Amino acid sequence: MGSSVNSSSAPHPIRLTVNGDVHDVPAAPDTALLHVLRNDLELNGPKYGCGLGECGACTVLIDGVAARSCVIPVRAAQGRAVTTLEGLGTRQRPGTTQQAFIECQAAQCGYCLNGMIMTVEALLRRNPNPSEQVLRSELHHNLCRCGTHVEIMQAAWRAVQLRTNGAAASGAAVSGLTDESQQ
Repeated sequence: MGSSVNSSSAPHPIRLTVNGDVHDVPAAPDTALLHVLRNDLELNGPKYGCGLGECGACTVLIDGVAARSCVIPVRAAQGRAVTTLEGLGTRQRPGTTQQAFIECQAAQCGYCLNGMIMTVEALLRRNPNPSEQVLRSELHHNLCRCGTHVEIMQAAWRAVQLRTNGAAASGAAVSGLTDESQQ
């Protein structure tokens, strides 16, 4: 009787695998995965944007598939591999998609960046050599209010190049985009 908390009202821990690490999180099963990632696990990659799964700022990978964590209950992530932006690389060793966004300076305020990077990462995991149209289509539902769409598309294309040619294929020029993309 050392606890003043009524054990019937306390949430049972939910076991999550996030970025390869297992966590037991005391959360109600209907809690949004985003809230657990940010508040309990202190991961700041996914952002709260609209809360409706529309803007993409909260995007994570669940079993390699892009998912909007603001509308996914934490119980749906049990037994599945969740990857956040932090799981793709580090400041010292960014993942290839992260590196592409750094090289192309594809950020202004940076709020949408998590969703853009995670969406491109998910696409490249299932299709390592997409066309420009596929890249555009994939990013169509990710919102950037600052207007860095040109740089984001350049970064997405650069990520394809880095995956295809390896990190040794360096250079500032981002080829492969049509003239329309560059406007």
